[in-house]
Amino acid sequence: MGETMIRRTGSISRKTNETSVSVSVNLDGTGAAKISTGVGFFDHMLDQLSRHSLIDMEIDVKGDLHIDDHHTVEDTGIAIGQAISKALGDRRGITRYASIDLAMDETMTKAAIDVSGRPFLVWNVAFSAPKIGTFDTELVREFFQALAQNAGITLHIFNHYGANNHHIAETCFKAVARALRTAVEIDPRQASRVPSTKGTLV
Repeated sequence: MGETMIRRTGSISRKTNETSVSVSVNLDGTGAAKISTGVGFFDHMLDQLSRHSLIDMEIDVKGDLHIDDHHTVEDTGIAIGQAISKALGDRRGITRYASIDLAMDETMTKAAIDVSGRPFLVWNVAFSAPKIGTFDTELVREFFQALAQNAGITLHIFNHYGANNHHIAETCFKAVARALRTAVEIDPRQASRVPSTKGTLV
C-alpha cells in the first residue's frame, strides 16, 4: 500500500455565538460513531452516515436549541465537511466518483458524488410534511448543502419515490454515505496519483 497507509483523519472545532461544534473523522475506519447534537432524529441520521460510509465520526455539538435546530444542523454539516476535506488532503489516490440508488422499503433515493474540490449541491427531494417528529424536514437539505460546500464535493441527491418522510430522509443519508464510502476509498490502480488530468483537485 505504501503511501496510502498514511492516516486520513481530520478534526475541527468550531465555536460561534450560536453553536460549539467538535468533529473528528477517520476516512479509513469501520463506521464507529460517537454522536451527540441534542437533536435525536439528527443523531440517528448522522449515525447512519457514519455507519454506512465506514467513516469513524466523533461529533459533539452544543447549540441554541431553545431557538430551533437550524444552527445546530447547519454548523454540524460545516464542521463534518471541513473535517472530511482536511482528512482528504490533496485527494491523491482516491476513487473520486461514485453513485448509488439506495432502496429502503417503499423509498428509493440516488446519490452521486464527485470528490472534486468544487462544491455544488443538486437537490431533488421533496417531503410531504414540514416535520418528522419535531425535526424540520427542510433541514435535511441545509445539512447536505453545508456538507458539500465545506467538504469540497459535488453532490447530487434525487429521491425517485417514497411515501414515508422518515424513509425519504434516511435514504438520503444512507445513499450519500454509501457513495461517499466508495468515492473516498483509495484506488490501488491510481498509484497515488491525483485523479484528474489537471494534476490537482484543490
